Parts: sequence; C-alpha cells; structure tokens
Amino acid sequence: MRRIALFIGTNLAVLFLLSIVCHLLGVDQMQAARGFGGSTGLLIFAAVFGMGGAFISLAMSKWMAKMSTGARVISEPQNETERWLVDTVRRHAQNAGIGMPEVAIYDAPEMNAFATGMTRNSSLVAVSSGLLQQMDREQVTAVLGHEIGHVANGDMVTLTLIQGVLNTLVILAARIVGRLVDSWLSGGRDNRGGSGIGYFVVVMVLQVVFGLFASMIVAAFSRWREFRADAAGAKFAGRGAMISALQRLQANHGESTLPNTIAAFGISGPLADGFRKLFMSHPPLDERIAALQSAS
Repeated sequence: MRRIALFIGTNLAVLFLLSIVCHLLGVDQMQAARGFGGSTGLLIFAAVFGMGGAFISLAMSKWMAKMSTGARVISEPQNETERWLVDTVRRHAQNAGIGMPEVAIYDAPEMNAFATGMTRNSSLVAVSSGLLQQMDREQVTAVLGHEIGHVANGDMVTLTLIQGVLNTLVILAARIVGRLVDSWLSGGRDNRGGSGIGYFVVVMVLQVVFGLFASMIVAAFSRWREFRADAAGAKFAGRGAMISALQRLQANHGESTLPNTIAAFGISGPLADGFRKLFMSHPPLDERIAALQSAS
C-alpha cells in the first residue's frame, strides 16, 4: 500500500506544483480576464507543463535510475556471469531489432530487474544481485527478454505520452470546471471566474480528484504492457522459461526496494487487492502466468 500511495502522491504532487506555478504567474487570472474565449493560452501552458515535465523525466530516466539504485554499468565484464549477462542482452536486442542497451547490476536482495531510457536505441537494462543469485540462467534469460520487450515495444515513451496528456487534461479540466464552480458560488457576479482564492482552492480540490482518475488510467496501461512484455520474454526465451521465472517470483515475492520513480518498470510490483488494484502498475503474477499458459 505504501508504494501505491507514493505512486499516486507523486503524480498529485506534480499537479499541485503546476497549480501553484499557474497561480503565481497569473495564468488563471489572465485567462479569467479574457473569458473562455481566451483559453488557448491556458491550453498551451497546460500542455507545456503537462507534456514537458513528463518528457524531462523520461530524458533523465537512465541517469535517475543509475543514481537511485546505485546500478553499476558493465562497461567491461569482470567475470563469466557478467559476460553471459551482456551477451544475453545483446542477443535479445538483436532479435528485437533495437540498439544494444547499457547493461547494469544493482545491489538488492529481492529478485527484480528493470528497463528504462528515452528511445529504443538508447536504453538501460538492469538486474538486481538477488535475481542473479536466486534464479537459474534460463529464468534470468526470460526476465531479460521481458525487459527487452519493454524497450522494443516503446513502453517508456508511450507511458510518458499518456502521463503527459493526462496531466495536461487534468490541469485544463480543473480550471474550466473551477471557473464554472467559482462563478456559481459567487452568484454569477463574475461569470468568468478564476480571479480569487476561492477559485484556486476549487482548482486544487478538482486536480486531486481528476488526478486520481488519471492515475488509474496510467496504471491500467502499465498493467496491460506487462502482459505484452511477458509475451516478448516468452518469444525470446521460450514460454516455459518465462512461466518458470514468474513462478519463481511468485514463490518468493517480497517488498521491492526500487525507487518509486522506476518501480513501474520492474519485473514485478507490490501485492494488492480490491480497490487498490486500480492503482497497481503490475497485474497479479497469477494472472500473468495464466495468460502465458493459455496463449496459443
């Protein structure tokens, strides 16, 4: 539940900061003075912050991942395991038709791995020391195929686009509805709205509400892309190997130590049930195993 709260809180914090910036720069007041007919400026502003912030995060994703996990990039393999790891990633990348990713290992006890990067030809694939120690090579090969699948499918860019568009819509919708609510609360004295502290409070509340729905949409896409990445792992390493890797994760599932900024790109996510599942970045492992088992 803690990671779900962090995921939602991060998105809402971004929107909260954008609201303050809009208010301090007078964007809301400027648009109020022009009425709804002048909403083009607000749309541009919302798009710049909503999309711009998302793509800045994507551009910094590899650097942030390395710094936050302490991942060590294998520039020159120091032992047979590292050579095998690099060779396996290279083989998967060639089969997927993408550029060779950077390959890294980070120190963590749990079995996990992630992929990130701004483009298909400039990515990073990292595995935990716990994964290398607790899985056999067939299982690790499947996990690496899963991560290469994320890169080949362009999941990082697509997720960023969805998050950026939703942030833009949340910023815009909160202000449009906020003007209507503020005008109604003021008895229609200022039917343009957006000129006082009441409007600002209404917008903040609406952004929290709309932001929660946006988080659900992002999480739903994130869960869907995990099934596609599992299918890629099965393609590159064999369906039996991918199922075996997921079953190994299921048997020893623990709390991930991945930072919240890259947790959605890990091989597995935290457990949840009921309403909380709507905010999960990963589907339950038993559903992923069942999907592979039923695939023709």
